[in-house]
Amino acid sequence: MGKKQATAASVRDALRVAPGSESVLLKPGDTPVGPTSKAQAAEELAETGAELAGLQEALWAEGTFGGGDRRVLLVLQGMDTSGKGGTIEHVFGLMNPQGVRVASFKKPTPAEKRHDFLWRIRRQVPGPGLIGVFDRSHYEDVLVVRVESLVAQPVWEARYQQINDFEAELTEQGVTVVKCFLHISAEEQKARLVARLEDPAKRWKYNPEDLRARSKWSQYEEAYAAALGRCSTAVAPWYVVPADRKWYRNWVVARILLETLRDLDPQLPSIDFDPEAELKGLKKNDPLG
Repeated sequence: MGKKQATAASVRDALRVAPGSESVLLKPGDTPVGPTSKAQAAEELAETGAELAGLQEALWAEGTFGGGDRRVLLVLQGMDTSGKGGTIEHVFGLMNPQGVRVASFKKPTPAEKRHDFLWRIRRQVPGPGLIGVFDRSHYEDVLVVRVESLVAQPVWEARYQQINDFEAELTEQGVTVVKCFLHISAEEQKARLVARLEDPAKRWKYNPEDLRARSKWSQYEEAYAAALGRCSTAVAPWYVVPADRKWYRNWVVARILLETLRDLDPQLPSIDFDPEAELKGLKKNDPLG
């Protein structure tokens, strides 16, 4: 087992993107904070999961029965094979699915194209008490749209500020916005694409378009750097999650969520009855004996 490094007081502080940053300094294979082995990460993830589940239940109860309006929105972005689906499976599998909502954003439909680019996003914002997860998001409209020249430059340039305004609006409504860039290397992406093609059970995950996108790797790197730097704000920061090691990626996202929920400190709803009297009555006068 590898030597364990100390966990920083805040994983978020270690991985947060500074506003205006023009480059991604962390490398995809880095482990700047936390566990340095798969075994350590699995052990810590189990411990994190237990606390996460309790905090999530409190958030759900607060919003569902307590009249609260607070919720969390986790945005996952990354190149193909960076592990958005795997992150959702391993991190949110630790929680009660009743309190989680997952939305995946593919190529816009003709109906969606008739609206502003944020229209379909607004429809998927989680309700009070929920943790919402976006598998891709509104950032596709300053990433794919930019690299593939789907709209004129002045259009996608204006969207950075529109996104910041939108996320500030969500914050005012009680939504805590958490954005994770799953940072994968070109070498690891190739290995994962090869593995998909070689395994008949995973070939369905492969898309021939992945190779075309891969051919524009440097352009996507520039687009991501711009999106992270221009849209990492005090109310909706970006975090760079080294994603070459799947076990580290999962640990990081779980810890970021844990720190976020700890800060929110959701409260279970108050009750308007005497639990001791109810318990006594149930034991003495249970109609079913």
